Order: sequence, then C-alpha cells, then structure tokens
Amino acid sequence: MPDCRNAFVVGTTLPGLGRADIDRAEPRLAGKVVRTPVIRSDQLDALCGARLWLKAENLQRGGSFKVRGALLAVEELAVAGSCGVVAQSTGNHAIAVALAARARGLPTLIVLPSDAPPAKVRRIREARAQVVFAGTTLAERVSAVGELQELHGYDVVDPYENPHVIAGQGTATAELLAQAAAEGVRLDTVVVPIGGGSALAGACLAAAGHGAAVVGAEPAAVPAFTAALRAGEPVTVSARHTIADGLRPDRIGTLPFSIAARDAARVLTASEEAIADALRAALLRSRLLVEPAAATALAGALEYAAGPGRGTDIGVLLSGGNVEPGLVARLLAESEHAPHPLAG
Repeated sequence: MPDCRNAFVVGTTLPGLGRADIDRAEPRLAGKVVRTPVIRSDQLDALCGARLWLKAENLQRGGSFKVRGALLAVEELAVAGSCGVVAQSTGNHAIAVALAARARGLPTLIVLPSDAPPAKVRRIREARAQVVFAGTTLAERVSAVGELQELHGYDVVDPYENPHVIAGQGTATAELLAQAAAEGVRLDTVVVPIGGGSALAGACLAAAGHGAAVVGAEPAAVPAFTAALRAGEPVTVSARHTIADGLRPDRIGTLPFSIAARDAARVLTASEEAIADALRAALLRSRLLVEPAAATALAGALEYAAGPGRGTDIGVLLSGGNVEPGLVARLLAESEHAPHPLAG
C-alpha cells in the first residue's frame, strides 16, 4: 500500500476562518454545484405574516447542500496525494463525499448508522462507495471511522470539524443572501437546520457583515446545540427518534460550536409534529419535495416569523430532498385524516 496517510489533519482550522473563506470557496465551486433557485410562496407568506425566501438545496447535486463542503474537502485531499477517503454520516454528507471522491477517482469508505434510510444507502452505493454500518450513535460511527482509517490509511472527511466543509456549506447561505439582494431585498434573518453544526456555522460566516441574523432549528428530540449552549461546550444528548434523520447527531461539532455559539442569534427546537407539518406545507404550498431535515428549518422559520419584531424577509435553507417515498406517503395520508392549517 502506498504511504499516503495524513494528507489532511482533521480538526485543523483555516487561518482566521471567516467570511473571506466563503468568498474563496464560491469561485472554486462554480460550475461544480448547482446555483439552486430561491422559491417564493404566497401561501406560506400569508400563513406566517412574513416573506419567506426558500433556498431549494433539495435540487442540488446529490440531493443536498452537503456536496458543497464535500467537494472542497475532497479536492484538498486529492491535491495533497490522498489514496482514499473515509467518512461517517447519517446520510447526506456520505452521499456528497462519495460523489466528490468518485469524481477524483478516490476509493471511499462510508460509515452509516445501522438504521440509515434505504434511499440514502442506495445513493451512496450508486456512487461506488463501500458502506459500513456501525450502531446508531455518533460515537459508534466515529470509532468505526478511526478503525478504518488505521486499517486502510485513508483520510477522514469529517462532516463537522473540517473547515473546508464548513466553508463549502456556507456558500449556500451566501448565495441565498445574494439572490435576495438581486431582487432588491436585504434579508433580516436566515434560518438553517442543525445537525452536527456545519450548516449553522457556515451560515454564520456567510452572514457576517450582511446584517442578517442567523437562527438555527433542530429537532426537539435531538437538541444537541441547545444542550451545548446551556453547558457552554458540546455535550452528548440522549437522542430520541426523529423523522429528521439528517439531524440525528447527538453531539454538535467542536468547530461549528465555537463559531455558532458566538454568532448565531437564536436556536429553536421543532416538535415531530411541526416538522411533519412543515414537510407537507413545503410540498403542498410550495411544490417542493424536501426531507425532514430541511422541513425542520421551515418549521423553525414559521415559528420565528410569528413572533413580534422579527422582520419582513426571512431566508430558509431547505437543505436537502433525500426523503423516503414511504415517509412522504405516510405523512400525506395522515394529513388527509387529520387536517392541519399548515398542510391544507
């Protein structure tokens, strides 16, 4: 085996990680990612009393915004001479890394929770990555990644601690701000979903100097960022089941926390019912098929907009669309039997 270990040291930070890193990332991603549209919905606007600007990253390559960070991180590794990559994820980061590594001709090992959604597993395998299942907690996946790294000499593409990943994720918010500005609108707030924290941290970097407050939304069943704020540092929470499988990490990343704890304006928690309602609302009112992780951001935006003095223009990062068809069918069937104001 060629000696190609440590092409990138996981956890190292770019000097002065900030808005400038987003600005450098955008031209590097030009032509490699989709400049996804920003969708408006008169029905949703009327419902919440504000104008929502929906960044449709469900239409992104790989089905989520995660491809942005993965492309940057894998590119860095490939240039440094990596002979393969390994990553852990609940799904979307794994898909993104598999696609980015395939484009660079790098073998890929992906560690997933044992109950990962079949649709996401299928997309990873379609990208010719090898899948390894390891428990249901973040700690179990991280442990498996360490073992595989040692065995194969591959480089880790961490979904939370890699600064290139965070910079890449931040380009989605940067685009959202720019697309609204092109319509003559300065966003008051941007709402993003929280899992391991890369979307929230990237949004904070992208919004610096733009006057937009960054609000995070996470499932009430897995309140990792809320718990970290209370403790003053990342902590592991007791995660309950959530339909937002993309937001299941039971501990927020250290690097994202260091950015978001300083710069995020607020964190909201969404109930399972609110997430389901928001998914139905996105589909039935905006004609956008999103996954529950993205619906969590929409649920947060709807709650946030209902409060006093929250501004008139709110951006929402609809982070992905890799959703199980059976889940969508079930949620739509439930709405038919028990109509809810958001879904009708």
